[in-house]
Amino acid sequence: MKRLTDVLLVLIAGLFFLPLGLLLALAIKLTSKGPVLYWSDRVGRNNALFRMPKFRSMRIDTPEVATHLLQRPQDWLTPMGSFLRRSSLDELPQLWNILCGDMSIVGPRPALFNQHDLIALRTQQGIHTLLPGLTGWAQINGRDEIALADKVVLDGYYLQHQSWTFDLRIIFLTALQVLRRDGIAH
Repeated sequence: MKRLTDVLLVLIAGLFFLPLGLLLALAIKLTSKGPVLYWSDRVGRNNALFRMPKFRSMRIDTPEVATHLLQRPQDWLTPMGSFLRRSSLDELPQLWNILCGDMSIVGPRPALFNQHDLIALRTQQGIHTLLPGLTGWAQINGRDEIALADKVVLDGYYLQHQSWTFDLRIIFLTALQVLRRDGIAH
């Protein structure tokens, strides 16, 4: 049921967001040097690596670390970067990963390949058995503003309580947060 819901929602969202995605791609290309998409190695189900795209919001010379580890993240943003991150539109290309089965709409956000502390904590709790998500319980309970250990606790709660209705609740709450721009650090 979850996979079917993911595919149906992505196809519907894709029809709506395709024109917007094309406009964003053009704006990114016209305002900064480099590719439109940024591809990063992420940790998926059972700690397998996969490639995840985002609309590029950072300069091409930005170190490949989690944003919160950068000294002054705002200094690395492209002219479109702040808008893309505040609006969460940088995440739109991940709809492709959902179609491919690397991600789900709801699940723990995929860790970067080099976030060894997060990967280890999730593995200890069995969270690594879940497909990573475009959004998740930790996302709507603090997003970039909560500590790693707290994210893992929230991801563990999702693991224990996952259901179709819980996913719908998370999707609804995510839409509200995106509209209010809550919990976004940069």
